[in-house]
Amino acid sequence: MPFLDIILLVAGFLLLIKGADWLVAGSSDLARRFGIRDIVIGLTIVAFGTSAPELIVNLISAFRGSTDLALGNIVGSNISNLLFILGVAGLIYPLRVPKGTVWKEIPFSLLASFVLLFVVNDIFLDNTAASAVTRTDGLVMLLFLAIFLYYTYEISRSGSSSYPKTHAKRSWLVVTGLIASGIIGLALGGHLIVTGATAIASSLGISEALIGLTVVAIGTSLPELATSAVAAWRRQVNIAVGNIVGSNIFNVFFILATTSVIRPLPIPAALNFDILVLIVASLLLFFIMFIGKKHTVERWQAGLFFLSYLAYIVFITLRG
Repeated sequence: MPFLDIILLVAGFLLLIKGADWLVAGSSDLARRFGIRDIVIGLTIVAFGTSAPELIVNLISAFRGSTDLALGNIVGSNISNLLFILGVAGLIYPLRVPKGTVWKEIPFSLLASFVLLFVVNDIFLDNTAASAVTRTDGLVMLLFLAIFLYYTYEISRSGSSSYPKTHAKRSWLVVTGLIASGIIGLALGGHLIVTGATAIASSLGISEALIGLTVVAIGTSLPELATSAVAAWRRQVNIAVGNIVGSNIFNVFFILATTSVIRPLPIPAALNFDILVLIVASLLLFFIMFIGKKHTVERWQAGLFFLSYLAYIVFITLRG
């Protein structure tokens, strides 16, 4: 495995994460200048910022024809969010989940997993020669996103008050520089990750899907990991859980949908197993809300999630 490819991959992750951070900081500051509510900023700008790495990697992968990497990144990121990141956050501090998240956002995330299962199984459902996430599938998923955004808009109407327009402290030049630097960092970082990941997969003789499900998925999920871990440490458990569930919804109904609208994605048959793992993890999260301490991810449950993720990684690595 060429050392340069590893350097490219690591440099890409660093640029991607820092780019997302700059973009969120600049965009949030810009939004606050116009007095936009903080909850709206969280549900839109911050949600986009933490999901931007997956979006950029997917778009570049699709344009370069590395569709297995793009699909593996989405499915792997969602599994990583539920089992790895939720596990780490829950081990740091037990996560009390709001009632609205239990009955609305977690089921909506589960719905996203089932929609994903349906759109990748044309062979079985429509008796076609091959399966693909088509432009039509992408447009339908974007409609689901519109429903979710309407739901978040209704939340924002009853949310906390707006920031005053004087809240922003950065100059226009700094804000513009942050946004521009964020976009450049995301684009360059995504390019380096795709280049490095595909080269590593080729040199080791393993599939791009495996690299997408593991290394790239974990790397692009680092913003969610950092956000949820810090939130759990600060006892801001609503942010920790909401960030994970919201990211999973965003990944399917926005990132995968947008990618497939730009370029339809053929589906590797082995991906069905990983989608089933995602569905099981989503169901497990819902059911543990009623096991033990109600509406709470306790430390032993978080440990179960974390160990399940380790077992999953070992299995797919042996699968190749």
